Amino acid sequence: MGEEWKNKLYFGDNLDVMRKHIADESVDLIYLDPPFNSKATYNVLFQEKNGTAPAAQVKAFEDFWHWDEAAEKTYHEVITQGPKKLADLLQALMAFLGRNDMMAYLTMMAIRLIEIHRVLKPTGSIYLHCDPTASHYLKLLLDAVFGPANFRNEIIWRRTNSNNNPKRFGPIHQTIFYYVKTDEAPFYQQRGPYLRAYVETFFKYEDARGRYRLDNLTGPGVRHGDSGKPWRGYDPSKAGRHWQPASYLYKKYKELTGDDLAQYPLLERLDKLDQVGLIHWSETAYPSYKSYLADRPGTPLQDIWAYQPGTKGCIYGNPEAEIDQDVKWLMAGEKERLGYPTQKPEGLLERIIKTSSKEGDLVLDPFCGCGTTIAVAERLNRRWIGIDITHLAIALIKHRLEDTFGKDLSPYEVIGVPQDLKSAEALAEQDRFQFQYWALGLVDARPVGEKKKGADEGIDGYIYFFDDTSGKPKKAIVSVKSGHVTVSQIRDLVGVLEREKAEIGAFITLREPTEPMKKEALAAGYYEPEIFAGKQKFPRVQILTIKELLEGKRLEIPRLALDTFKKAPSKSKKKADQLSIE
Repeated sequence: MGEEWKNKLYFGDNLDVMRKHIADESVDLIYLDPPFNSKATYNVLFQEKNGTAPAAQVKAFEDFWHWDEAAEKTYHEVITQGPKKLADLLQALMAFLGRNDMMAYLTMMAIRLIEIHRVLKPTGSIYLHCDPTASHYLKLLLDAVFGPANFRNEIIWRRTNSNNNPKRFGPIHQTIFYYVKTDEAPFYQQRGPYLRAYVETFFKYEDARGRYRLDNLTGPGVRHGDSGKPWRGYDPSKAGRHWQPASYLYKKYKELTGDDLAQYPLLERLDKLDQVGLIHWSETAYPSYKSYLADRPGTPLQDIWAYQPGTKGCIYGNPEAEIDQDVKWLMAGEKERLGYPTQKPEGLLERIIKTSSKEGDLVLDPFCGCGTTIAVAERLNRRWIGIDITHLAIALIKHRLEDTFGKDLSPYEVIGVPQDLKSAEALAEQDRFQFQYWALGLVDARPVGEKKKGADEGIDGYIYFFDDTSGKPKKAIVSVKSGHVTVSQIRDLVGVLEREKAEIGAFITLREPTEPMKKEALAAGYYEPEIFAGKQKFPRVQILTIKELLEGKRLEIPRLALDTFKKAPSKSKKKADQLSIE
């Protein structure tokens, strides 16, 4: 992983990818947010299954794990080949839970945690993000794999404003378990801003240098050297203490004078500090030293990360900021939101990445979804590996990286997606839904969500574009076929265009179109945007083969401003400094 390193985005099962492509002890930091259907009822999750059904097809946004043949095989693999403590735990969980969705989820997570432990460096850290439905079981798995002594924190993150459940307290938090592989793992402490009330209470004094608080100029215990002698009429021995200037004072004196305070005898050091105004005198107490607010690094982050709406004015020095605003959950309409249901705010990942890695370190997200982890890793100058099992996520991540970083994007490669016709045919044979997502990505189309009979028939994806100054988007409909194709399918697409009032229709096919299909597409005519004043027109129905798309052919569409995937805001890379306290 030297100078030739390229960041990597893998399509595939993260278990297979980690086993085949990621070396032992090569990763510095792993963040994972494994999908889990927390909206399912508890009874459904714990319903017994007979284990004979084939493995469920994983699709975008579907976060079920089911007890099936794959789960059964994985369970036996962990029991027979996994670490003893994990095998013992999984058997105990099986005796308690039985064969159900929850047990399938824990089994699938157990075998992945084994691989995660393998690829982490001895100095590595892992952050596992989950919700209360399964968090208590997942912590047991983490203890079994990483050891209870390597548990560091249970971080509570506020995921939404409120949840008005009439039968319980509103469930508004999620959990992030923070473990290290060994005690060698670094912890780069992050700090946040001070609250205004804290500053006004404790930094209530002020001079020409700014606000300051009073701190003790003495330490506990009597000493018989210079540190125990009276100074300016004050005898520390009478109070059972001795003079002990804090290390802060040595640094501050050096900053103010350029002189080394340590070279002077102790009582003379106190004189020197007084001469530059670092001693505070009181008529009723011993002298204290001044600790200036401007020199304080901020308050260390704790293990509750909860944005508090309505707290403007509470942050010292920034009247518009709110408490924990950097980890605020994403609401509809926010620039950062890309429409991915499990998307986490970048500020959340920024805290994690800055805490447990430095520039140049390698960050892995084995369930990378819409790519928040790798986008933040890229911005903070870390190397990264992302893995996802849906082509929809891969396409979304590629767009996000390009929109966010443009020409500043570090070199990266996409691995596991079809690069030729043969591999495209293999994907279609293996999984027609993933083939569909992949094919839509070739023309930058967004897939239709859950298909409903009637409204979405004949539509696999869509592209929005603008070709005038009205601000109203125009629409292209995309249909993807991996099997036999006929002229009737082109006629159906023409009917969909009329029904949906769409300007252009794209018919993407793995097979070669017939001559009648080509003639039917040509008969649909052309779309002529007024902005081109008759100088450019676009076929209303366009047939594109997978072979042509792989060879570089493009969908003919007005490209003034394509707006299919919601664009991520552009951002520049920056130094991995600590959280600002301003």
